[in-house]
Amino acid sequence: MSGPEIQRELQMKLVEMTGITDPYREEKNLSNQLALELYKDWRPRVLASDDPFLLALRLSIAGNIMDYGAFQQFDLHQTIDQVVCTNFYIDHSSMLRERIRNARSILFLGDNAGEIVFDKLLIEVIMHPNVHYAVKGGPALNDVTLDDALEVGMDSVADVITNGYNASSTLLDKSSDSFRNLYHSADIIVSKGQGNFEGLLNHRDPRLFFLMMVKCDLIAEKTGAPKGSYIVLNYGKN
Repeated sequence: MSGPEIQRELQMKLVEMTGITDPYREEKNLSNQLALELYKDWRPRVLASDDPFLLALRLSIAGNIMDYGAFQQFDLHQTIDQVVCTNFYIDHSSMLRERIRNARSILFLGDNAGEIVFDKLLIEVIMHPNVHYAVKGGPALNDVTLDDALEVGMDSVADVITNGYNASSTLLDKSSDSFRNLYHSADIIVSKGQGNFEGLLNHRDPRLFFLMMVKCDLIAEKTGAPKGSYIVLNYGKN
């Protein structure tokens, strides 16, 4: 079993023991509200910047710090300040920009609550007419679900879908048929966070772009990027 599958089994046992179907609901609500407040400040700054795409991309990756599966606490403001002025350790952002420009369809794989707000800003900047935003099929740590997507208004900028499985990753063999059809037909797949990377790391697909903070030694080993670094990785190039 993969790490996300083991986590799923543990959370299902926790739900069975406590009767609480979404153990991270309060943390997710707080994360969404915090990010929405920052969105009000950052959106006009992004749109007025010299390179709105790059700044929105940096904010989307900074949002990846909002991970209660990896951290007990985090400082989002400090992370944003750091990511805005730090070079990506692996930087395939120019390729991503070009692929988006020529894509007919984009599939965006969401990760954490709160973080989704910065993904929304990136999608607004991209202004692509055919973006699908995939959330988890049910509660999994503090990962985004359909409720989170609707709470932050993601449905106003993208077609929101679920992957049909309640794990903190994208596991194609466990996902719904409708999700797999979209996955296989997309021109670009933008994958957020370590969880989705864990589920897709064996898929050497040039359509895949991983946007994330490297949070553990295992992912550092797999990507070649040091722990604590930020990456935009096209998996077909590594």
